[in-house]
Amino acid sequence: MKTSLPITKGVDYWTKRISDQEMPALCSTIRDLEKLAKDDVSSLASLGRSVMHDNALTTRILRVANSAIYNKGTSHVTTVSRAAVVLGFDTIRNICITAKLLTSLLENHNLSESVYQRLIKLMAHSFQAAMLSRVMLKDYDEALREEVFIASLLYRIGESAFWSVGGDFVDNLDQTLLTATSAKDEKAIVREYLGTSFSQLTQSIARAWGLGDVLTTSLSHPDERMPEIRSIFLANEIIEALNQPHINTEKLNELLSAAAEIQNISLEQCKARFSRCAEATVRLAEDYGAIELVQHLPETAEIISELDKPAEKPVFREANLVLQLKKLRELTELAIQKADFNQVVQTTLEGILDGVGVDRCAVMLLSPNRKQLSARIAFGEGAEKLKQELLIEMQGGSNPFMQSINQKQANWLHEFDERELNELASFVNANFDPNHFKHGFMIAPIVVNEKTIGLFYADKHISPKQVTQQDFDSFCHLTQLANLCFGLSVH
Repeated sequence: MKTSLPITKGVDYWTKRISDQEMPALCSTIRDLEKLAKDDVSSLASLGRSVMHDNALTTRILRVANSAIYNKGTSHVTTVSRAAVVLGFDTIRNICITAKLLTSLLENHNLSESVYQRLIKLMAHSFQAAMLSRVMLKDYDEALREEVFIASLLYRIGESAFWSVGGDFVDNLDQTLLTATSAKDEKAIVREYLGTSFSQLTQSIARAWGLGDVLTTSLSHPDERMPEIRSIFLANEIIEALNQPHINTEKLNELLSAAAEIQNISLEQCKARFSRCAEATVRLAEDYGAIELVQHLPETAEIISELDKPAEKPVFREANLVLQLKKLRELTELAIQKADFNQVVQTTLEGILDGVGVDRCAVMLLSPNRKQLSARIAFGEGAEKLKQELLIEMQGGSNPFMQSINQKQANWLHEFDERELNELASFVNANFDPNHFKHGFMIAPIVVNEKTIGLFYADKHISPKQVTQQDFDSFCHLTQLANLCFGLSVH
């Protein structure tokens, strides 16, 4: 049941609630640290006293202060005050804020599992963006690098803080967002629930907590050309690109090129620097005691290395009538022999792939409860990926997969508009790119003992040529003969 929206909603409501009720300790710590930053005389001693009562926080701060990233060969520090002397007040202040933020968010045990995983993933991405932005300013002074690090880390504090609230209202929004089919849909849903956007909430919290000019400027004027603002924007865009289910290599290379330009280095040097940064991010997360983040960090080094590999030229198959006839004869022979299911499937898919001339084809089978349809055997370009990602939820009146099974009829679907593509996407596993349906696809029922157990599937997702009526007729001929084989094998 959907919980009603709060009577008082909007950016002011959520800022006050998060600051006063949900995260008062973090809010108080940040405000205290900002006050100390303005008091040059007593700031170091006061800093030590301000965290002394929190043993876990002190331990994390010292572990990070002595890490390879911050302690460049100096002696081991054993107190927060001493760490501030060695590393500088700004650095230790930001380590304090980071440690307190991670503690406040990741040790929240009042969240549902789904919301907690969403929060961890969000924090992992913010943490790596912070590291990337810091690396991009490698040649700038340490104070600016630290300010950029903390600004990147807090770039989505509004969203992170909201999810940490927990409760039925938050759970309902989490589940509703799972139904969104685009980023635009997600933003509309959030605005409906909260009366504001996550971005506006972050800006409001940044002002209320006094989080500094760099963060507020990066939020209000992300297109600023200042290196610190540009690095924050690019870091977040790069992390967003790295975490897509389907990496847009062209866009990612553009972002990496822009990052290289900021650093005044070559694209290859930038990629190498970011790959090393990914390793350092894992180590620093462990030093902060935030091991939960590691599983949600993208495989940056591996993804970047793949960008440098020359793309293999895809194979565009053409219809081969001679091979089609050969496979039809083989199926006829299999029908006479009452061959088993796997032999028939193998021959049929070979005929569809190389005879009809599609990019890929598959056998999709229904789950025992008939609520899901998944690709079990696949041939062609991207066949393994198709098996992993093509999962259909058998619901919805306009679901063409379900209609084909219920009516025991083959279907050729093509010429989709954006609304129809979005509707198709609502039936398919979120990891599957619905744009693969743009050139159309063919499906036909698999009938065994008069019961439909799944579908034959074929498409041209990369070929410049689209499926034709002749292709569909040939596809139907092969799948009908396959069903004849299945029928004879059970008698």
